[in-house]
Amino acid sequence: MFLHDILTRLEPDRRLYLAIRQETYSELFQEPTGKILLENQRLCLLVFDSKREVILQWIP
Repeated sequence: MFLHDILTRLEPDRRLYLAIRQETYSELFQEPTGKILLENQRLCLLVFDSKREVILQWIP
């Protein structure tokens, strides 16, 4: 999370989000290992539907 560390120091009011497709979210972040990544709250996600081109979730 190198970029996260730099952003936290230089612009602490900003949050860095990783945009991922809904399919990726379902495959990776619903598994136990993926849930751990979300629980530590260093990884923020923007989940989108690539076919409809809409944002489905913001996960801070």
